[in-house]
Amino acid sequence: MMKFSVTESLLIMSIPVLDTNSKQGITMSLNRFRLYFGACRLCVGIVAMLLLGACGGGGSSTSAPSGNLTFTSCTVPAEQASCQGSISWSTLNANAPQLLLNGVTLSEQASGTVAVDLPGDFVDVVLTDGMLTLDSVTFRGVCETASAWDGAACATYSIRLDERATTPFVEDGTTVELEVVIFKPFGPGPFPTVMFSHGSTGDGSDPSRFTITSVTETVAKFFTDRGWMVAFPQRRGRGQSGGLYDEGFNADRSFYSCERDVTLAGAERALADLDAAVEWLSNRADVDTTRMLAAGASRGGVLSLMQLVRHPDVYLGAINFVGGWLGEGCGDYLDVNRTLFIAGASFPGDSLWLYANNDTFYSVAHSQANFDAFTSAGGLGIFKVYTRAPGLNGHFLTNDPQLWGADLQEYLEALP
Repeated sequence: MMKFSVTESLLIMSIPVLDTNSKQGITMSLNRFRLYFGACRLCVGIVAMLLLGACGGGGSSTSAPSGNLTFTSCTVPAEQASCQGSISWSTLNANAPQLLLNGVTLSEQASGTVAVDLPGDFVDVVLTDGMLTLDSVTFRGVCETASAWDGAACATYSIRLDERATTPFVEDGTTVELEVVIFKPFGPGPFPTVMFSHGSTGDGSDPSRFTITSVTETVAKFFTDRGWMVAFPQRRGRGQSGGLYDEGFNADRSFYSCERDVTLAGAERALADLDAAVEWLSNRADVDTTRMLAAGASRGGVLSLMQLVRHPDVYLGAINFVGGWLGEGCGDYLDVNRTLFIAGASFPGDSLWLYANNDTFYSVAHSQANFDAFTSAGGLGIFKVYTRAPGLNGHFLTNDPQLWGADLQEYLEALP
């Protein structure tokens, strides 16, 4: 016999007008109701348990541990072994946090900041929770200019001079002077000399970058170690040089222009600056004017080749690091780059072209095609391609002398 709850019985008894069959129908409906309602109560219970678990309910579930590191580097004075930097870290839900420097525990606190003595060589910092790595960074102290890490200290490798070159340019009623940073070997001169030209500032949209003095210390050390002096002229409006930086901008100067005529006019202005710089440099008593090279990176690379043609009686050759003027995809880049490289083809001596894979401005295929056009027009050169460490931009090849050093040494030894 079917049993009903008190509520269900009262519901059946409250319908006296219905016949027996109707009451039996209601009874059958209530039985179905009880079945469905019971099933729904079970489903609701399961859903509630799942939601509680997902939301961390019941106090039995926690989020995975996490953490992050930040650091502040420093400058290591010449002839010193270290400088004081700092590391900051924070963790969340970590049960056994540890901060390690080259495998040595610095702290077991969940967060904080510590001062560290940084050498001029890279150190590894790792933030862990037990066996789990939460974050890691690699950084170092930066050796003072004209010094480099020798394994024990930042050893001075040259004398740095910050000079001003006179020019024939007058802007706003003022004679323009160019900043020229010189890295000079120790000992008496005169020295064979490299004039190294800098590149651009990305896309030209950040004026704060115009006033950064551009030098490449890896290049400076390579040459001064071999008895060469290196000069880094800053073109008009760059670094601490006077005048307006105007090497091909769009109408409102918000970006570099990608139009052929505007861009080529900008390149000509840059060449005029280098003409003034090399004339000033050639008049220095510490320069051996019989042994001079043009060199540069990015825009400076193609400018170095064009300098050979403008001053064939001054230079023995040129070294072009990842050279070009407009990055691929920038409007008339193909025409502009090809035009400028071919313009340097009439120099009768060898040039050295150094490029790298994974260059965000100039692919190896594009640069090889520029080299082929250069040689087809009569230019003489050697084209080399390197691969930097994974994740590194090939456009900054100058930072890796271990890659190009042997080829550059061979080029220097073959000079007349």
